[in-house]
Amino acid sequence: MRRYLWLVVLSVFLVGSCGEDEVITFGAVLPLSGPYEIYGQSIRKGLETARDEIKGREGFPYEIELQILDSEGDPEKARQLLEQLYDAGAFAVVGGVTTAEALAMVAEADESERVLISPSASSPELTGISKNFYRVFPSDSREGTTMGNFAARKLGIEDVVIITKEDPFARGIQEVFKTEFERNSGTVTEIIEYPQGAADFSGFIERVMTIGPQAVYVAAYAEDTAKMIQALRNKNFEGQILTTAAFALPEVIEQVGEDAEGIFLTRAVFEADAEDPQIASFVDGYRQSHGLSPDLYAAHGYDSLMVLAAGLQESGPFAGDFWKGVRAIRDYPGVTGTIQFDEKGDAQKFPRVYVVTDGNLVDYEKEVERRRAELLERLRQIEQDE
Repeated sequence: MRRYLWLVVLSVFLVGSCGEDEVITFGAVLPLSGPYEIYGQSIRKGLETARDEIKGREGFPYEIELQILDSEGDPEKARQLLEQLYDAGAFAVVGGVTTAEALAMVAEADESERVLISPSASSPELTGISKNFYRVFPSDSREGTTMGNFAARKLGIEDVVIITKEDPFARGIQEVFKTEFERNSGTVTEIIEYPQGAADFSGFIERVMTIGPQAVYVAAYAEDTAKMIQALRNKNFEGQILTTAAFALPEVIEQVGEDAEGIFLTRAVFEADAEDPQIASFVDGYRQSHGLSPDLYAAHGYDSLMVLAAGLQESGPFAGDFWKGVRAIRDYPGVTGTIQFDEKGDAQKFPRVYVVTDGNLVDYEKEVERRRAELLERLRQIEQDE
């Protein structure tokens, strides 16, 4: 199978040498169905928007093909599909939407000596795991640290209960949060870990209510986080609810409704209404293709494929050297921020804290500054009236 891969790559190179644009195949393994499809479908749309933009770019010397396969959220199936794509000649693959999938796929990337770029896996466990693995999403080492610091210093919270799923992503981020929160003199009263597939959260919520913490930190994917928030609200929990970027999906926030108001979460920066011309172009293309505005995960899907295209221009059409092309990228202007990979394959991004206000995610620091400016303006008006 590996010999077949090199024959495909060689044939592609020879076709390009005959004066036509060389055909380069990229792949994607995404959970388009199953428990994580809300992320996979969003990332798929972002990838397709990037593909269409690259195809229409003047002067780009390659014809890009994109093959997308459905992992169904199963790590082992994701690994098998990755092998299938590499064996069929894919230069690189976008995949590892969840941390569990990414961990299962990295060994195959190393076996095939091919690049795997994750649009959303965030566990610190993935940092430096392979020279072939990159991710455009910030590591939880930064997201968890940001929230731990914010909870203790900005919100003045002294004690927290952590509710976390038995999952590599959830375990990784809650450990980072706990370390930073305790470093700032906070106390984690208890860690409540629930198993995969749990449907009834009532016992966990009763335990939280018995402890009575100032805040709860929920480390889980969107569906479970939504259920936890609603269950806490139904029990009239009066403390702060803190969570992760996994909850940063407009449709999930809309589904939770009023119960989402005042929830704090950390996430990478992406503003669909930003004035930046590159972001505006992406948003316009996405809306034309899909009839709605892109979310955080669509934006990271888009950036994943755009980074691969940039790496291709750095390395040329030689699959074995492609990882060097990706590593050589410097200050790439992505729609989710400037992208540059460190020696461990992590993009250097800094998450910010957002709060749900009137059903929308609002940058906390910007909101504080806006309200401060409004207050100062009112005071000036009062002084003038006197």
